[in-house]
Amino acid sequence: MEAEERNILGYEKIGKLLKLFAWPAIISMLANSLYNIIDQIFIGQAVGYLGNAATTIAFPIVTIVLALGAMLGVGGSAFAAIKLGEGQREVAEKTLNSVTTAAFLVGVLLMAGGLVWLEPLLTIFGATEQTMTYSKEFGGVMIAIIPMTMLVIGLSNLARADGSPRLAMRALVSGVLLNIVLAPLFIFEFGLGVLGAALATACAQFLSLTVFVWYFSCKGKMRFRRKYLLQPDLSICRRVMTIGLSSCIIQSGATLLQIGMNNSLLYYGNLGMVGGDLAISAMGIVMKVNMIVISICVGIGAGAQPIIGFNRGAGAPRRVKEAYLLSVRAASGVTVAGWLCCQLFPGEILRIFGSNGENFLTFAVSCMRLFLGGVFLAGFQIISTSYFQSTGQPLKASILSMLRQLLLLMPLIFLLPLWFGLEGILYAGLVSDLAAGAIVAIFMRKEMRKLNAEIKNHAV
Repeated sequence: MEAEERNILGYEKIGKLLKLFAWPAIISMLANSLYNIIDQIFIGQAVGYLGNAATTIAFPIVTIVLALGAMLGVGGSAFAAIKLGEGQREVAEKTLNSVTTAAFLVGVLLMAGGLVWLEPLLTIFGATEQTMTYSKEFGGVMIAIIPMTMLVIGLSNLARADGSPRLAMRALVSGVLLNIVLAPLFIFEFGLGVLGAALATACAQFLSLTVFVWYFSCKGKMRFRRKYLLQPDLSICRRVMTIGLSSCIIQSGATLLQIGMNNSLLYYGNLGMVGGDLAISAMGIVMKVNMIVISICVGIGAGAQPIIGFNRGAGAPRRVKEAYLLSVRAASGVTVAGWLCCQLFPGEILRIFGSNGENFLTFAVSCMRLFLGGVFLAGFQIISTSYFQSTGQPLKASILSMLRQLLLLMPLIFLLPLWFGLEGILYAGLVSDLAAGAIVAIFMRKEMRKLNAEIKNHAV
């Protein structure tokens, strides 16, 4: 094989590869999280807790888009990486084009349905008379830009598989930087409030998409091809969606969880002294803070994914194991550090999002300490799920994806408050994280035995 045709995923040191691919992916994932966190900070300063509650209520719109975008983007990235590892470049290029067309068409359908049923959707998500106007302003813009957001998610993942993680990072970070500039301008100078935050996000998404379109049109190893864009390969789409199903389940679980949690917080908050809107706002901020930690871990997993996928396709189990273990150590270090910050400095973190009174701060501190009490195990869970995706084991990845949010946390959110009231919702997060960590460990113990056997057979 000629030197220029060799892929560094197959021969470079795993530690060096993980740094090369993970750091851009981490920054890219943080960029996506920062869209919402920046909005939350500025809205909290300008509008108060009702504005933050409105963005939390509208957040399921974002998670629905992330779910479908991840199914196509993460699935497409993993499938393309495997095919590149097998030397099937044309199939990888068909994957790029098919995923692009599918993401756009799905986005258009979601946008049309969301705009027609905006108010009923927001009511289901937990909007009240006090928060409906703000929720419609923010949610309406988020729905209008769904096709653009779907494309950004899909193309950012495929850029990493194409060997350009730094390009993906730059595209997303440029959007975040634009959002940081435009959000305060629209919110404070133009007096647009919640609507201004949403419009700033739309402008930022457009900038990121422009970079990705330019890359795959002019610079990428995989390129846009008109014939493939107009006639997407349905068999590839089905395979991509199968591989990416676990990512979709993770985000779909987040959507159902957010809806269920919003309504539970509203109900039990109104039964006590806290108040439903305040409880939703506090939990929304805590969840956004948690997104920072989770995004770093997802970024590590995304960086490891092409490494693991390529070497699985190339028949190099020792490199697969090394990439997994190194990723778990890195992600676990992040979640333990994040957990310590949330336990030791909750008040200082929460004050960044505005001064909303002692009642708000007291409940938000309890949210952060109790609900995130088991987050130190999240890194291990995320990397393990990513491992099964990368190695073409969608069923196991899907089961683990459903485990924490749908099979454990969702039922606990409804059951524990029957005995413990509003505080039961907070304990649900702790219990589900501890139980999910134990179950994932059982899955990975069996997988490591299998991988060790493959390594032994290769050595013979």
